[in-house]
Amino acid sequence: VDELIIHEAVLAELEHQANQGREIGYLGLEELKKLKSLTEKYDFKIKYLGVRPKAAEIKHASLGEIDSLIRELAYNEDSVLITADKVQSEVALAKGMKIVFIEKEFVKKKLKFEKYFNNETMSVHLREETFPYAKRGLPGNWQFVQLSSSKMSQEEVQEIAKELVEESKSRKDGFIEIERRGSTIVQLADFRIVIVRPPFSDGWEITIVRPIKKMILQDYKLDTKIMARIEKGANGILIAGSPGEGKSTFASSLAEFYAAKNKIVKTLEAPRDLQLSDSITQYAITLGSSQEIHDILLLSRPDYTIFDEMRNKEDFSLFADLRLAGIGLVGVVHATNPIDAIQRFIGKMETGIIPSVIDTIIFIKNGNISKVLTVKMSVKVPSGMTEADLARPVVEVTDFITGNLEYEIYSYGEETVVIPTSEIKKPTNAIQSLAKKYLESEIKDYSKQAKVEISSDNRATIYVPESEIARIIGKQGKTISEIEKGLGIGIDIKSLEAVKKEQINFDIFQTKKAVILKTSPSYSKNNASVYVNGDLIFSGILNKSGEILINKKSELGKFLSDAINSKQKMEVKL
Repeated sequence: VDELIIHEAVLAELEHQANQGREIGYLGLEELKKLKSLTEKYDFKIKYLGVRPKAAEIKHASLGEIDSLIRELAYNEDSVLITADKVQSEVALAKGMKIVFIEKEFVKKKLKFEKYFNNETMSVHLREETFPYAKRGLPGNWQFVQLSSSKMSQEEVQEIAKELVEESKSRKDGFIEIERRGSTIVQLADFRIVIVRPPFSDGWEITIVRPIKKMILQDYKLDTKIMARIEKGANGILIAGSPGEGKSTFASSLAEFYAAKNKIVKTLEAPRDLQLSDSITQYAITLGSSQEIHDILLLSRPDYTIFDEMRNKEDFSLFADLRLAGIGLVGVVHATNPIDAIQRFIGKMETGIIPSVIDTIIFIKNGNISKVLTVKMSVKVPSGMTEADLARPVVEVTDFITGNLEYEIYSYGEETVVIPTSEIKKPTNAIQSLAKKYLESEIKDYSKQAKVEISSDNRATIYVPESEIARIIGKQGKTISEIEKGLGIGIDIKSLEAVKKEQINFDIFQTKKAVILKTSPSYSKNNASVYVNGDLIFSGILNKSGEILINKKSELGKFLSDAINSKQKMEVKL
């Protein structure tokens, strides 16, 4: 070879890619620099010919605009066209041109980063001017280990990044999943690789993650009830857990389980890092639009689709849309506790639709199933409320193994609330706190001096200046009725002067059967309010001896007994 001709369009395209922050552009420019350095050694010349393409031609490079310019130059110069592009070579042959087609050959070699991995390594973290580190161990028992006594230079990190991108382009099991200005996400065999660089980050950094163990569903030794639920009763499953707890490993085992049951299984991933058999098709959600994925899945009719790593609003919307279309779905989400998995759907769809989208939540902790929750819809009076006219649609979240109701989700005023049922029996509970907050927000539009007291789960008192009472009640009680309806509790309106209660001396003690509040007999038949740590706990009428007796076995009695034993601050006001 005496002369190597490179079209200006090649340089323009590589420059364009580099300006966009794409790794492939930088790699191409590096290759051109290498070619230049070889000219003296092998005695050949490099010439840049042709007209630099216009912006529109660069924009439509994927449609063949630049390939056409390169072919035209090779034809006019009567040169041999050297290409690794199959389509380019076929078009050139059809035009009778002389070509050399370089077919990509995959030669597996040990990559630089692999020296940092052993059988217990889940991830390796490389950053310029920092020691290389690895996370080793098992889910729930990770150790952050320094791998070298020498800090890595920027050039070393860049060299590893370059090698990774080159390998992903040449290997069948390699993909560039996402490429943005400042970041590249690569899937290479079992390795998920995140490369970040300036301006996105303040330095070059590479994170390489690999699953350390492949498991089958039987390895989890699941309860027979859970196995039956997974096999036949669940069509909208959420696998939840913190990062590194084993969610994707369980999702892989679930996909293989369904495939072994002669089910058609597909996956949606970003990146495609699940370890799966060849019978399961893995789709890259980042390389297709939501509409395209929707159409493909509905037309291919899979029995189950595994949606790995739902992160943004579009992912949750696609999950819901596919589920409502009748496709069995398993979604993987980050959550620190089981109920957080459902919380991530609230606000992204109507609350009443949630049970149609999600029916089972599997929470993974330390590599094992920690909890299984089921979701269903009912119309009922929420726990802690008593009046029948407060019935409403309630999403019930139940522990699948014990059958205990753990959470209720429903509309409360203008908010959608998630109430732990375990807290509802407490004298001062989540419902009362929420009701007080909501009432204070509503009433401040009518009175800046209003004070709110919640006396029970279904009753509240608002104290306002005498002159503002009529305005709050409204014509024929319309205003207060609307507030009551929105909140779901009854409301009494009283003059603000009534809240200025007199604090009195009292004694409180316990017998075997009762907690007794004792004041002066002169206060008999008065209404006394009892406060613990400044919070109103209850109000009651003093008997002729100036006493109130509370059954020690009641919830209120237990609460007061605990307050006495722990010496909490108590007050009584008339």
